[in-house]
Amino acid sequence: MKKIKVLIFSGYGLNCEEEARYGFELAGTDASIVHINDLIDGNVKMDTFHIAVFPGGFSYGDDTGSGKAYANRIKNHLWKPLQKFIKDEKLVIGICNGFQILTQLGILPGALTFNESNRYSDRWTDMEVVGDSPWLKGITKISAPIGHGEGRFVADKKTLAELKKNKTIALRYVKGETATYQDLPANPNGATENIAGILSHEGRVLGLMPHPDRALFMTNLPHWNVLKNEALRHGSDFPDHGPGLQIFKNGVNYFSGK
Repeated sequence: MKKIKVLIFSGYGLNCEEEARYGFELAGTDASIVHINDLIDGNVKMDTFHIAVFPGGFSYGDDTGSGKAYANRIKNHLWKPLQKFIKDEKLVIGICNGFQILTQLGILPGALTFNESNRYSDRWTDMEVVGDSPWLKGITKISAPIGHGEGRFVADKKTLAELKKNKTIALRYVKGETATYQDLPANPNGATENIAGILSHEGRVLGLMPHPDRALFMTNLPHWNVLKNEALRHGSDFPDHGPGLQIFKNGVNYFSGK
């Protein structure tokens, strides 16, 4: 199988590039962190990649709204290459600030706004998969941490109805193992209808607030030691890799037949 090439956007406050690259490298890709200016200047061509990643962070300090300034830079300089990238049936993922960028671009519907608590939240969450996407193939439930102050997904009634009709809600927060262990509510930010992630373009574009790139190893989980002791008691192997890695693997597997 050909080596899948992954483009990870960077610059101006995006700060989770290394985690994203590491996840894709674990999944067997050739992942490159590229500053947005190198794409704008033509030093790197977007069409040479198979997957585009907008990682987490605080682009432009979120000063004009989360993801807005970075999205405007893309609209002004890279809109046509990005549109072609998506049209060519390649994959795009936006994680946390990257999700915010994709909604600001209008590639994903709805918006991300301030948490209901009006506070930054840093904790683990549990989600159920409710959408059909190459990114989520074979996954029914997944746990991953969040780290955001503006992660509450909101949408008007018309948009929500379209999301449900088109089955483009990707993930919903649920009260799973990590939330129960931490004794925390399922929904960490007040998101409308517990929505944690959204899809577009037949599921090839995924935006989600939780970080699969921070759930690559079992020892990332808040109760990993409990799980390890349970495995030892039952004579089972304790896996090295955590739940988040499967999303990265799925990105690679999508191209296996292409």
